[in-house]
Amino acid sequence: MNIALMAHDSKKELMTHFCIAYCGILSRHNLCATGTTGKLVAEATGLKINCFLSGAQGGDQQIGARIACNEIDLLLMFRDPLTVKPTEPNESNLLRLCDVHNVPVATNIATAEALIHALERGDLDWREAGGSENIVF
Repeated sequence: MNIALMAHDSKKELMTHFCIAYCGILSRHNLCATGTTGKLVAEATGLKINCFLSGAQGGDQQIGARIACNEIDLLLMFRDPLTVKPTEPNESNLLRLCDVHNVPVATNIATAEALIHALERGDLDWREAGGSENIVF
């Protein structure tokens, strides 16, 4: 799966620790990230990460474009809900794109852990099989 990583400045350390804890699972997937987050995680874990621009320079838009082109299967975006960010409109667009393209997204560590465990169990394999149109409810 193609997994994108993003984190606000105050959540970069949390993202790094999350990736250290789940390095074994993440190492089996293709990872990309906004610039600073990707650099910090790669240095701490040794994971191979395709780093885009920093979020402020358009990295979040690069990830959004990949979501729109169905090139991202899972987004882990650790946000700081207590601090207003000038990039919030971009984040709203990312969340909208995830909804439109049926991409699972975690904005906090609790949801990220639920998704990473689902990924490990194979519960998200339907994304690789062609998306939600192949699921019968």
